[in-house]
Amino acid sequence: MKKILLTLFILFLGLGVFATEKDDALAFFNNFVNASNNYSPSLLNMYSDDAKITRQVVKPDGKLVNVYFSIDDYRGQMRLSSKIAKLKNYKNLYSDINTTKVANGYKIEAKRKPSGETYKLKTAMVVQKQPNGKWLIVEEMMQTKVQTLLKYAK
Repeated sequence: MKKILLTLFILFLGLGVFATEKDDALAFFNNFVNASNNYSPSLLNMYSDDAKITRQVVKPDGKLVNVYFSIDDYRGQMRLSSKIAKLKNYKNLYSDINTTKVANGYKIEAKRKPSGETYKLKTAMVVQKQPNGKWLIVEEMMQTKVQTLLKYAK
């Protein structure tokens, strides 16, 4: 009987670790949203140096074009755009947030509503816990209607 109880206790603890890690991934996402909406420079450090960054441009006819950025280019764009966003008090509201365990971390999918707009766009990111315990974004895809990004399409 003691062996059965001990086994159940260990299984229960093991399941708790997964739930906690999923909760940690979601908390990291919420910190990302807060940093983004408050134009925090800490946002730049929330990405892995090898992160895969995709902006999916929604064209006026509804077609989608993927635009890929290196993390260095993306960080440079964030530095510039955050200054403009702060002047305009630009923020994103996220809804329908879903967190799923994937092979390389946790995939967080949501709908993003840019301030001043009535539409919502898809966003997804994969966050990964590093050996030092820090969470980082290793993949990010955000839809946008900003057509000027098409000049970066290859």
